[in-house]
Amino acid sequence: MLSRQQLIQQIKQKKSFLCVGLDPDIDKIPLFLKAYPDPIFEFNKRIIDATKDLCIAYKPNAAFYESYGVKGLQSLIATSEYLPKDCLSIIDAKRGDIGNTSGMYARAFFDKETTGMDFDAITVAPYMGIDSVTPFLEFEGKWVILLALTSSVGSKDFQYLQTGNDYLYEEVIKKANTWAGADRMMYVVGATKSTEFTNIRKYAPDNFLLVPGIGAQGGSLEEVCKYGMNKDCGLIVNSSRAINYASNGEDFAEAARAEALNVQQQMQVELEKAGII
Repeated sequence: MLSRQQLIQQIKQKKSFLCVGLDPDIDKIPLFLKAYPDPIFEFNKRIIDATKDLCIAYKPNAAFYESYGVKGLQSLIATSEYLPKDCLSIIDAKRGDIGNTSGMYARAFFDKETTGMDFDAITVAPYMGIDSVTPFLEFEGKWVILLALTSSVGSKDFQYLQTGNDYLYEEVIKKANTWAGADRMMYVVGATKSTEFTNIRKYAPDNFLLVPGIGAQGGSLEEVCKYGMNKDCGLIVNSSRAINYASNGEDFAEAARAEALNVQQQMQVELEKAGII
């Protein structure tokens, strides 16, 4: 398990707040990997080996494994076991259901004895309220990362609905802060919402924010840091496609490292500007 303080230490040590998404698509991974017994795990393994000194977290997206049935789940289990212990392991599952079902989802990703998976954190959809969140918090030391404000076009459908003087996403953050503190609760905020980070920090000043959407999705790292960084950094910025598919040749791992290094170096500049390192 990676505690809040250990996460902060990793950021300072690696001069990075990069999260590498592990979203393998069998139709996009290099052709030569398909000769291996488990091409997806082999792809992930090489990406991890090439980037583990440059990032502080990894985030497999469950859909990219579940879509391949039993073989995909075996790849996910193998990946979860291979992830470095000094990096936060996040399963991007976006689960959200009533208590009993959420409890089973939590067991699936948090109970190593039952399923072989022991992730540090999981993304959760909060719109069914406390019943959909507390079963995950019952696993000691595990993080819940609630969807707050996403980069998707559909975010305008519900997240920006007015509830009195506030937007719905603001109400979600305020309510969720009563369920757990900044040592257990994080929020997903899309990188393309950079100017909203100032507002979000009013409600979540100390929480870590998981930020997808830089690179291929058009978010600006500099803008995210300008509006969203706090005294401990408080950001975990994810990059998936730009790193995973920097090359589709036999040099894909080296290309992934080069892309990750480029992002890490930009992050180092931002950490130095903020006086964090």
